[in-house]
Amino acid sequence: MNKQVSNSEKNLSKKISGAQIILRALANENVTDIFGYPGGAILPFYDELYKQTSIRHILTRHEQGAAHAAEGYARSTGKVGVITVTSGPGATNAITGLTDAYMDSIPLICISGQVATNIIGTDGFQEADITGLTRSCTKHNYLVKDVNDLGYIIHEAFHIATTNRPGPILIDIPKDIQNNLGYYDKKISINRPSYQVKPKNTSINNNEIKRAVDLIISAKKPIFYIGGGVINSGIVACNKLTELVTMLKYPITSTLMGLGAFPASNKEFIGMLGMHGTYEANMAMYDCDVMINIGARFDDRVTGKVSGFSPNSKKIHIDIDACSINKIIDVDVAINSDACLAIEKIIAEIKKREISNSNYIKIWWDQINHWQKIDSLSYEKSKKYIKPEFALQTLNKLSVKFNPFISTDVGQHQMWTAQYVQFNKPNKWLTSGGLGTMGYGVPAAIGAQIANPNDLVICVSGDASFLMNMQELSTIKQYNIPVKIFIINNQYMGMVRQWQELIYEKRESHSYMQSLPNFMKLAQSFDIKGIECSNPNILEDKIKEMIDHDGPVLFNCIVEKSENVFPMIPAGSSHNEILLGKQIKDYKTKNINAV
Repeated sequence: MNKQVSNSEKNLSKKISGAQIILRALANENVTDIFGYPGGAILPFYDELYKQTSIRHILTRHEQGAAHAAEGYARSTGKVGVITVTSGPGATNAITGLTDAYMDSIPLICISGQVATNIIGTDGFQEADITGLTRSCTKHNYLVKDVNDLGYIIHEAFHIATTNRPGPILIDIPKDIQNNLGYYDKKISINRPSYQVKPKNTSINNNEIKRAVDLIISAKKPIFYIGGGVINSGIVACNKLTELVTMLKYPITSTLMGLGAFPASNKEFIGMLGMHGTYEANMAMYDCDVMINIGARFDDRVTGKVSGFSPNSKKIHIDIDACSINKIIDVDVAINSDACLAIEKIIAEIKKREISNSNYIKIWWDQINHWQKIDSLSYEKSKKYIKPEFALQTLNKLSVKFNPFISTDVGQHQMWTAQYVQFNKPNKWLTSGGLGTMGYGVPAAIGAQIANPNDLVICVSGDASFLMNMQELSTIKQYNIPVKIFIINNQYMGMVRQWQELIYEKRESHSYMQSLPNFMKLAQSFDIKGIECSNPNILEDKIKEMIDHDGPVLFNCIVEKSENVFPMIPAGSSHNEILLGKQIKDYKTKNINAV
């Protein structure tokens, strides 16, 4: 390792076990909560955990649940989420959560127990090569071979997880290393020459800033395109972004992961873009002449057909991860920087300039307003069935004043939530973006509620997604975690059925959830309040009942089964090939081509 224990440092402390070193190092990283599930290879750590009170352990009912709970904790606070699992299946069960965190740039530390060092490689009981298995889904990982390296490794792991582009780290600790005695006194300074972090006050190439500002202030049809990198940069970055956009009065759109970085209630915000984004956001992206990308990675759900992506625009890309620049889309100005610093520099440079494009911006807004009049998020109302769009609109209307944390699982309900729920602050929107993990929502809500005990936390789930990690109701009950689980129940894997309907000639191959539990009896079995509603006329009262309840709630919202998510850009299509809902097809035919 890079850090050797000197004789003077040895004299500062007595020898302690590896398990004690883990706990002391975590405490020195200001960790107060961890999520996990014990097993044989991690028992020395759990035995020491039993003897202390400074770190709280939340026992989830599955290691995947622990990983997603740690993600929810990290996303809602900006801190590092920590999970502890045992060897073999315990560690492999956590891989989905680690991959999810890797894709969405979430800082996690996963401490996994491992069989004793003399058993490694013999196919011992519950042995798995977890460092090999997680090499592609972690930012870095370790197999600890010397107890005296353990403290340094933990501190270095936190350093790597939280700097540059954040991500998950796995630390695999054999059982004998946890029992062995070693030296640890305090947090150790990091010395890894192969991993360099630019200080946030490092000067950016001023020529690139000037080139970016040249394009920004001369634009006739500009658009800001923001992603989760702005949120990862922190609240100051989000505030600076709002200052910049308000100063220029340019339209702004967001990826799924960027929702909340800019207030959705602000008049410059034209909605989410991408496969299920608003018509106006996607058309503006296609037709713009200058695109200012801050903290987004040109994901395929946004770009669609690369050759047809915003073909006439100059592109500025600000990203802390140099590997994301020119990876999918070639850009004209590349600024490899923390988002906050880059935005501050751009604001300062703009204030030195004279801006004379206001007439062009007015014409551009006239065009965007025309697209907005199409009202791409409108839907057919029903007095008989609850439309899922109506359910999410009603939920938003009743909860927005609480500024809640909202997690989702993955599928139609996720897209409807992104479309109809307003996020005006960062870190309130918790969803699986890159990996698209069903089963994410409930444990993520648990993590957010543990981190924010006095806030309203709502998990919007689907009937299929909820079943993926429904065992976490036991965790919710044990700790009386007052999360509200709002199930959009259409008895289908909804997004799968939608694609089957639109692309596979309505062949619904294994997407119908024929055998669902009685959700009210399920809630009763866990001694959790259950609410059920299928009548749109009383939905508002039922949602109020859910929000007003002091404890956890399982809400079964029975919605119209065949509703599809629109707008929709078919896979491999350009933004201007966006499909709208049935009720506005005539308007599209008559009016859009004339725009």
